[in-house]
Amino acid sequence: MNAYLDNAATTFPKPECVPRAMYEFMTTCGANVGRGSYASAFDIEGVVLETREALASLFGAPDARDIVFTRNVTESLNLLIKGLLHEGDHVIVSSMEHNAVMRPLVQLESRSVSFTRCPCDETGMLDIDALAGCLRPNTRAVVMLHASNVTGTVMPVAKVGEFCRAHGLAFILDSAQTAGVLPINMEVMGIDAVAFTGHKGLLGPQGIGGVALTEELAHRVEPLVVGGTGSVSDKETIPRFMPDRLEAGTPNLPGIVGLHAALEWRAAQEGGAVLAHGLGLTQRFLDGLESLERAGHVRVCGRHDVEQRVGVVSLATPGRDEAEVATLLDELYHISVRVGLHCAPSAHKTIGTFPTGAIRFSFGCFNSEDDVDYALRALAELLERR
Repeated sequence: MNAYLDNAATTFPKPECVPRAMYEFMTTCGANVGRGSYASAFDIEGVVLETREALASLFGAPDARDIVFTRNVTESLNLLIKGLLHEGDHVIVSSMEHNAVMRPLVQLESRSVSFTRCPCDETGMLDIDALAGCLRPNTRAVVMLHASNVTGTVMPVAKVGEFCRAHGLAFILDSAQTAGVLPINMEVMGIDAVAFTGHKGLLGPQGIGGVALTEELAHRVEPLVVGGTGSVSDKETIPRFMPDRLEAGTPNLPGIVGLHAALEWRAAQEGGAVLAHGLGLTQRFLDGLESLERAGHVRVCGRHDVEQRVGVVSLATPGRDEAEVATLLDELYHISVRVGLHCAPSAHKTIGTFPTGAIRFSFGCFNSEDDVDYALRALAELLERR
């Protein structure tokens, strides 16, 4: 038996329609977008527009023109952080952030941009009452993940949005673990920008991501990359209108086509049932770990239930090297998991698993109860024999 339990890194498998759509585009169209006045170029323009519209609807974004495509959520966050912040600015982050947020901010420290980490508890939950104490006169934004890629803990996003509106701050959300998994509505939640990736909960291919912005923020963010857009080609200045202003060069059209197919597939499913399935598997796994935890073989990182949690469960293995256990899960049982610090050292410091890290199991919509039970049996066999 094989069990792929690394869906927090990238979901697998994809719906069959995703690779099929990409193959058909590459073999029957292949045209560029915005750079041809012939039928196949117009066809792909239509697909790109439909994809923007679907994403705007998914995130409650005000205008499909303010959906900007990037390679992934990391590039999206770099675009937002580096395009918005200036010398002397300050931002607030949580202590659970991924390096996709932290490395751009640390890089900007050389330009006198500063940040404060708002504390989280041992489950990874934000201390919402501590936000006010992080404010400074030069605070410009809150940049925060929606759910942790280490503990699966879901942050109180709507409350953070209220805080940002009350204090005139931009709110940038990292939705790497939640886009396509949890409801996101920018207007209702007070979010100014959602950074997303296509290859996780959206079930699309790797190499395609993007940003959904409010119109006001879209015109405050300076472009990260400039160049040809296929529009206003008589000028050597950046177009003022969206999405061209923030989207230069040939986009990843096979990736957009694949994402378009994935979004259509998702729309045809019962969204609540898909979420319930993933959380059901997560709760089954947590319940099955109880005996191992009582025996001291594992420590569950984060909550022990699926309230305010996505399908991510990380384990410490006291007395056993986590990397060794993960390797044996692969070699002996063909179970794919992620081990280490998960590109989130601050998160592991928060929950007490730094520097060794943890073994992460993450469940997707194509996993089954058999996968969960098989992983539990494998863990028991490995950890109960010393």
